[in-house]
Amino acid sequence: MGNKVLRVILVLFVAGVLVVGSFGGGFVTARLLPANMVIPALAPQVTTAPSGDESLQTTFQPFWEAWNIVHQRYVDQPLDDTALMRGAIRGMMAALGDAHSAYMDPQEYKEAETSISGEYEGIGAYVDTTKDYLTVVSPIAGSPAEKADLKPGDQIIAIDGQDMTGVNPELARQKVLGPAGSTVHLTILREGVDQPLEFDIVRAHIVIPSVESKMLDNGIA
Repeated sequence: MGNKVLRVILVLFVAGVLVVGSFGGGFVTARLLPANMVIPALAPQVTTAPSGDESLQTTFQPFWEAWNIVHQRYVDQPLDDTALMRGAIRGMMAALGDAHSAYMDPQEYKEAETSISGEYEGIGAYVDTTKDYLTVVSPIAGSPAEKADLKPGDQIIAIDGQDMTGVNPELARQKVLGPAGSTVHLTILREGVDQPLEFDIVRAHIVIPSVESKMLDNGIA
C-alpha cells in the first residue's frame, strides 16, 4: 500500500514541478514543437500557486507527506533530491504513452545538441526521430554507417542488446553516439527482410558535410 501511495504521489509531484517551477536544469522534447526540436527549461524563478487555491494545495498535500516519509525512513541516506525530481519527471513523461515525448537532463540535452553541430562522434547517419523507432534516413558518405551497409528506412530496434520499444527515439539516438573507436551493437529491422539484422559498428569522428553532391542518371548532378 505504501509503495502504491508513493508512486501516485511522485506523479503528482511532477505535475507540480511542471506547473510551478523549473525542470532542475533539464529539458523536454515533445510533439508540441516541430520534429527534432527541444525546448529549454522554464525560467529559474519559481512562481508559487495562489495561497487561496485550496484545491491545488489539497492535491499536493499527500505528496509532501510521502516526500517526508521517504526522507525520514528510507534506508540509504542521504537521498539525492535532484535525482528524485528528475526521475519523477521521467515517469510523468513516460505515463503520457507517447514515444516522442521525453525529459532530458542537462547532460542528455548537451549530447542532443550534437545533432545540430558540424561534427560529433558516432556512426555517421542522418536519422529520423519522429517515428516509433530511431530510423535511418541516410548514411553519411564514408561513415561507419555507410561501411556497415545501413540502409535508408532501417529501424534501430535495439542498441547494445537493449530493446528500444517505447523509448523516445531522441534518447535512442544519444545511445548510438559514443567515443570514436568504441563499438555499438545495433539490431535493425529492415523492410523486406524477415529477421532482424545485427551490426557491430565502430564509432568514428564524424564531420557533417555542409553540402553533398551525387551524380544521378543521365548526367544530372
